[in-house]
Amino acid sequence: MGDLCFPQLLNVSCRIRKISQSRTAQIYLFSLFSVLSVSLNLLVIISLHTPTNLLLLSLAVSDFLHGLVVLPLQTHDFGDCWLLGDLICSLYYIATSLFTNASIGDMILISVDRYMAICDPLYYRSRVTVTRVKMWICVCWCFCLLYSGVGYRDDLAQPGRFKSCEGQCYIYYGNTEMTVDIVLTFIAPITLIIILYMRVFVVAVSQARSMRSHVGAVTLQHSGTIRTKKSELKAARTLGVVVLVFLICFCSYYILLFIFLQNIPSYLIMLITSCLVYINPCLNPLIYALFYPWFRKSIRLILSLQILQPGSRETNML
Repeated sequence: MGDLCFPQLLNVSCRIRKISQSRTAQIYLFSLFSVLSVSLNLLVIISLHTPTNLLLLSLAVSDFLHGLVVLPLQTHDFGDCWLLGDLICSLYYIATSLFTNASIGDMILISVDRYMAICDPLYYRSRVTVTRVKMWICVCWCFCLLYSGVGYRDDLAQPGRFKSCEGQCYIYYGNTEMTVDIVLTFIAPITLIIILYMRVFVVAVSQARSMRSHVGAVTLQHSGTIRTKKSELKAARTLGVVVLVFLICFCSYYILLFIFLQNIPSYLIMLITSCLVYINPCLNPLIYALFYPWFRKSIRLILSLQILQPGSRETNML
């Protein structure tokens, strides 16, 4: 009876399988991802307190919650015995869907923001206001919550209805539902992001060439406009790296999932692609630190506890 998840339930309990060394290493690896995701994105959340960075703040919040909630439950699920109950199991899948889709939604909003800033700069300040950005972030999160809730409503109403034994966390997702989910949460948004950023890239290259060709004839009255364009182009480049890394991490997982819709891929391939998905929240803060000097300065102030001193809010980060 020692090999049962619930020894008191002899006839319905799942059996405990011996955890291999590779499985143990996977648990430690995902635990490391959880710690890194929480700590690094917490630094981003503390740093990005200005209205102009609301979209990056929303992305950091979704990554932070993914590392705080989803990854610890993911490592618990590796143990073959789910001991947290059927309701927590359903909420675990809902949280995974919510935070993943929120990250995708934030990427779409970031792409739209850069598209308007680069391709339609004359109307950017009037159209992209702090109030509107907050509204669209709220709409994004509400839609993701609604989509996740509707998708798992039956499992939430009757938790554990698909499990074959006690101690199992399993939710059935048919081929039709999985295909629809892939289209709505992967193919459609990723296609939109790629189209927007291809347009941004073309216009950004054109603007960069234009500025280089007129750099010798720049007058004082136009210098402010040139600096603004350079700032927007730099932001587009940095956020383009964030979007590209996001696409590489998520595309590998979803493409593999779509290819092997009828078959289960090898354990090693699934492990590699899963690691790419779960390491992505850890990479965004590193990208900010690489491209944004103000973010590196903010991290130094946070780690040295200088933000606790009076007047730290007035510190010039530029």
